[in-house]
Amino acid sequence: MEWLIDRFKLAGDQAAFIHEGRRVSYDIVLASIEDFFLRVQNAGVRCGETVAVVGDYSPEVFCMIMALGRNKSIVIPLTRNSVVEESVALSVSGCEWYVEFDASGRQPTITHRGIASDNKLLADFRKKDSPGIVLFSSGSTGKPKGILHDFNLVAQKFHKQRSPVVAIPFLMIDHFGGINTILAITSSLGTVVTVADRSVSNICSAIEKYKVELLPATPSFLTLMMASHLQSKYDLSSLKRITYGTEVMPQSTLDRVRIQFPHVDLLQTYGLSEVGVLRSQSREDGSLWVRVGGEGFQTKVVDDVLWIKSKYAMIGYLNAPSEFDSEGWFNTQDKVEVDGDYFRILGRVTDLINIGGQKVYPAEVESVILDISNIQDVAVFAEKHSLLGQIVVAKVVLVKDESLESVKKRIRKECQIHLASYKVPAKVILAVGPLHSSRQKKIRKE
Repeated sequence: MEWLIDRFKLAGDQAAFIHEGRRVSYDIVLASIEDFFLRVQNAGVRCGETVAVVGDYSPEVFCMIMALGRNKSIVIPLTRNSVVEESVALSVSGCEWYVEFDASGRQPTITHRGIASDNKLLADFRKKDSPGIVLFSSGSTGKPKGILHDFNLVAQKFHKQRSPVVAIPFLMIDHFGGINTILAITSSLGTVVTVADRSVSNICSAIEKYKVELLPATPSFLTLMMASHLQSKYDLSSLKRITYGTEVMPQSTLDRVRIQFPHVDLLQTYGLSEVGVLRSQSREDGSLWVRVGGEGFQTKVVDDVLWIKSKYAMIGYLNAPSEFDSEGWFNTQDKVEVDGDYFRILGRVTDLINIGGQKVYPAEVESVILDISNIQDVAVFAEKHSLLGQIVVAKVVLVKDESLESVKKRIRKECQIHLASYKVPAKVILAVGPLHSSRQKKIRKE
């Protein structure tokens, strides 16, 4: 990873991070990496040992991960709101060393844990004499999986330098998308703007204050932003691009974003922790059709499901069998439509609702409901039914109070106009809290 550190030397006093208002230059980043590298070596952390790093986005957390990369350690980045319990994660990966940052995110404490792992995948990887990084799936469809990547290979994707941008990293640093974003920004010698609270108002305020050019967000966050109308209360004219991914985008939300940001490029992104983040190109602004691939990636569709072959694929799961076939293809479990070189992501196979043999994609129903007045947000999911197998349930957040019967009547009427009868929600629930996780991703369950 020395090439990346050498690139940082070209930026000098240029801002690498603006962390909760604190400016940190690339010179300071280089000094911190060197300082942490010496601390790691003086503590006795050896090449190939597993090191848990606990802390949210901060310049120092990033610098520690880079220092451990230089040390050829196997890094397990965790936040205090990680998708998996720390004890569960470390029981899978082992933890020979534990690095915890204080509340400010600036001061690390390095302690020896000595929790070894006899995992064969880790043992074989250590023979490569390369730094590793372990990330965990959310476990939404079962037990969380530990995903091992070659850290050099993850970073190598950014060896070709791109134009620098000022950007807010939206996903956490224990998520592949979070690591990918921060490497993309810093490898281009751009500026990472971080905020502790990723609420709509705080994100908008940071965009205005620091002239942010790129906002990578989730569809759930953009839905909340459009419902809040806060974008009209801040000067967001610095934005040049909004990217969205990790879940299906409702067309109604995308239409609203396009209207609110007519001069901003809208780009759908696509990636998975197992294969990396692919380069993407939307057919046009406002379209959910996207072309994905790029150097190092191949795609194919089998039975309407997208498969990917990647040069940047994971080494493997630490606690589950490989899901790659004998030729290196990975089943994404994403149902797609195909139009020439373009795909339209319909939804995860696991999210599909089966109504007496008829398939319903939650995002399609959500898109219709989001266009109904007084609806702030909605999550559509399945509920078991003795005769039909499943029924469609819509859980909604209202802008202002309204009776359940009134809401249900309006939702059913609008859905009957735009959707086949079997897609119309049979049940409507008024939500008492948000319909998304702390990572601004839709929660589709009761």
